[in-house]
Amino acid sequence: MNVLTKIALRYLVSKKAHNAVNIITIISTGAVVVATAALIAVMSVFNGFQDLIMSRLAQLDPEIAITATEGKAIARADSVLAAVGALPEVEVAMPVVEDHALAIFADYQMPLRIKGVPDDYTRLNGADTTTLLDGEFMLHDAVSPYAVVGVGPAMALHVRPGYLRMLRLYAPQRKGRVNINNPMGAFRTDSVFVSGVFQAGQSAYDNDLIFVPIDLARRLLDYTVEATQIELRLRPGANLKKVMAELNQRLGPSYTVADRLMQQREAYQLVNIEKWMAFLLMAFILLIATFNVISTLSLLIIEKDESIATLSALGATNRQITRVFVIEGWLIALVGATVGITIGLLLCLGQQHFGWLTVGGDASMHVAHAYPVVVRLSDIVVVFALVAVVGLLTSLLTSMFMRHRLGKKSTQH
Repeated sequence: MNVLTKIALRYLVSKKAHNAVNIITIISTGAVVVATAALIAVMSVFNGFQDLIMSRLAQLDPEIAITATEGKAIARADSVLAAVGALPEVEVAMPVVEDHALAIFADYQMPLRIKGVPDDYTRLNGADTTTLLDGEFMLHDAVSPYAVVGVGPAMALHVRPGYLRMLRLYAPQRKGRVNINNPMGAFRTDSVFVSGVFQAGQSAYDNDLIFVPIDLARRLLDYTVEATQIELRLRPGANLKKVMAELNQRLGPSYTVADRLMQQREAYQLVNIEKWMAFLLMAFILLIATFNVISTLSLLIIEKDESIATLSALGATNRQITRVFVIEGWLIALVGATVGITIGLLLCLGQQHFGWLTVGGDASMHVAHAYPVVVRLSDIVVVFALVAVVGLLTSLLTSMFMRHRLGKKSTQH
């Protein structure tokens, strides 16, 4: 530690001659502490929501999804399955067929998305244990095909497992001409019983999605061996990025390979944008709080007139004296950042363990009862760097006032 830093540190911790300077110093440091702690807490909450979204997406989204780059369906689904299944890292590979349809049950109807999947589809994501609310995840028995419906269609259509009435599905014909004298002839139709109701906690699935057998979906949508998507589950410990690179190389540009984050890019980006917008707002508050350091240093410069004269008499140049107060302003910001980050971390740890802040309302209607919190080292580094830079800038602004004051004194002498 050089002499200038030691002098600045002593000016910071020593008792001031005027009590007002002590009070303003405490207020300036406290403002930086509060703003820094708030930044850490807010960013950690958004991190928690990001992780919560990703964990929810993992309940129904496959680890890797392969789709056609052009068009809706993969024409050679069997060959794609053979190519991806040859990779040793791939544990399960399944074709699915997804499109829009109209569902009618008794006097109720709604447009929805049907997703045709193989009977053993639960091997891919464990949807039967993580999301099922009622019934079972069954798509076939010896008598009839079945559907597993989202909680949204179940409520809108008033269906549930065990009903003897079948759910009627309609989809527009993809091929051939439409007879305007027979509008219903423009639709292909099929029927299923309901075996279960699921709830994933994500509106993209719960509001309008139902699972049906893939052979029924192909008949309804006029497909034969096509698939709209190939879904993969990797073996434990497999390197996701390495597998995706290998798939891209094998399949070529005609196919798109996407992980969970890429499949739900919009949802993830929305939370990420909200996080950094909140960061900018809190950073602006921090900027205002840090500018209190200017008033503290200005009062301190006026109070330390005699000390400044002593330093000058001992041979210190105006530049060195100015640096003392620049360092002190920066120390105020760094102390505030360190204490604020510590308080923010303690608040986040408390929220993680005790759930002090709850979402409110009916707990059964929310994915999480308490605000989720995840602290990331990168956020701490960004916040500390921000406070350090802003503190340095405010100190440099104060140095302009210091140089002007020292210049006037030199002129007078």
